[in-house]
Amino acid sequence: MDSYFIAIGSAIWLGILTSISPCPLASNIAAITYIGKRVDNPRMVLLSGLMYTLGRMLTYIALGVLVVYSVLSIPEVAVFLQQNMNKFLGPILFIVGFMLLDIIKLRFPGFGVSQKLSGKFEKFGIWGSGGLGMLFALSFCPISAALFFGSLIPLAIEHQSAIIMPTVYGIGTALPVVVFAVLIALGAKFIGTAFNKISSFEKHARKITAIAFILVGIYYSLIYLFGFNL
Repeated sequence: MDSYFIAIGSAIWLGILTSISPCPLASNIAAITYIGKRVDNPRMVLLSGLMYTLGRMLTYIALGVLVVYSVLSIPEVAVFLQQNMNKFLGPILFIVGFMLLDIIKLRFPGFGVSQKLSGKFEKFGIWGSGGLGMLFALSFCPISAALFFGSLIPLAIEHQSAIIMPTVYGIGTALPVVVFAVLIALGAKFIGTAFNKISSFEKHARKITAIAFILVGIYYSLIYLFGFNL
């Protein structure tokens, strides 16, 4: 049970790290700009922030269910992964760690979201915030793809959690938007400064997480792949 709660904590941290990485942070800034247009109505700002969170969360749940259940629904694959998942986790975490450090750079076929496209959601009110959350959740870039497909999905498969892990990950990815929605609703004057602090924090958090991933990847590889007894 303790390992499951650790996994949940890891999932929400992966979501937070995703949300403050440069590419997803840009989409979150766009979302905050969208939500901030209702600054004269604090209640609408907060509801829009929550709907944005719900939109992202539902998208990651759908992706998690699709991938995890598809894998686990095939008995041979499920048994194989249950027996060998720890062997795969080592190299996967090692590679993701190097991607977070920009040592390994991959192009990921995602898609950008234009201002014009995001503007089309305005006429739907708070429901538009949910749609925007779904749209931005699908806008994968190399870092977010590595964290979701390379870290969260293996974690979800290992714990056979197609819903809980993607849910907390989705909440983590939307946390900055919720925080800034609250700040906007409260009439905070230091949003720009807060963004700069987040950007600075992200650089350190990404490096620390990358080093942790690499060390854990090495540990898992030595134990489960090469059979060392440490």
